[in-house]
Amino acid sequence: MSWSDVIADMLVRIKNAQAAGYEEASIPNSRFKQEILRVMKKEGFIEDFIVEGSATKKTIKIFLKYGADRKPFIRGISRESKAGVRKYIAARDLKPVLGGIGIAVISTSKGVMTDKEAKKNNLGGEVICKIW
Repeated sequence: MSWSDVIADMLVRIKNAQAAGYEEASIPNSRFKQEILRVMKKEGFIEDFIVEGSATKKTIKIFLKYGADRKPFIRGISRESKAGVRKYIAARDLKPVLGGIGIAVISTSKGVMTDKEAKKNNLGGEVICKIW
């Protein structure tokens, strides 16, 4: 099966794995996905991730994070910018996600970062997804 939106595929795999109570999820590798996962790890939404496999077929193994009562740390995740309709935002228009509870992952000219980091650095960019 061919996916036209590999980021949406990654987000759905994470969401479904957590809904099923899995400890980990595997996705095909890309540097952009690694950057998004780096932000998710830094913000505490996942435990960790590692890149596995040979040089020609690498995968990313994501270690999911749960609370003491086995509730997932990710309560919601949504893809914002899509292949057909890109969503860009200026730094001055960045607003907190759910009153500061969640984050928006923004792809800027200085790399992938949270909405808070982008606003602090006065950078706008493409809104990849929102996580809460």
